[in-house]
Parts: sequence; structure tokens; C-alpha cells
Amino acid sequence: MAETRLPGLRTVIYAAPDLAVVNAWYADVLGIDPYFDQPFYVGFSVGGYELGLVPDTEPTVVSNADTLTYWGVSDIGAVMTHWLDRGATVHTAVQGVGDGIKTAAVKDPFGNVVGFIENPHFSL
Repeated sequence: MAETRLPGLRTVIYAAPDLAVVNAWYADVLGIDPYFDQPFYVGFSVGGYELGLVPDTEPTVVSNADTLTYWGVSDIGAVMTHWLDRGATVHTAVQGVGDGIKTAAVKDPFGNVVGFIENPHFSL
């Protein structure tokens, strides 16, 4: 019988209508350079996962309005300020969702929605 369980999240893809501009913005906001940088794809290694950028793609093609990926953070307020200071806009303000867990989301300058979760039950 084939293994069918999902071992975990590996990659999140964001649209990059101008790959060079989006690449530079994410390198700044993440504070790291991509580990893979080609004209067809840019990949950043973020906490053991991959944040990928795909050129010439509209955000609505890559993502679905019903789907949101949350990146784990230890201080959601500080993370929101960091991203907003670099040109992102609030998509969903910080909100408590119960049991000490907080979520929020920003829209990057290119139309991609990036979610954050501060969950004291998970270690970073």
C-alpha cells in the first residue's frame, strides 16, 4: 500500500509579476538572500520551509481566496510592524483566536497574502 499521509508543508509559492523587484523586496523583508535564484524561480529557505517566487504570475492564479498559509512567529506585533514598514498592507489585523493563539495577515506590495501565527503551543 502506498504511503498517503502528508509529512508536512514544504513550499509556499507567491506571485512575482516582476521577479527582480519581488526578489529584492523579499530578501529585504526576510533579511536573507535566496538559496536558489533563477529567471524561472526564486527560493528562500525560511525556518526549514521554502518560500518560492514564480515570475509573470498574478496572485489570483497562484493562490485561492479560501486558502491562507500562516508562517509561525514568536512576536506577531513586531512581525506585522516589520512587514508594514517595508510596504505591506494589513489584510487581517492581529486577532486572538483562543487559547493564547494570535493570527494576522498582510498583503505584500505585489498582491500576495502572507499570514502569520503566534502559537504558544508550538516551538519555533
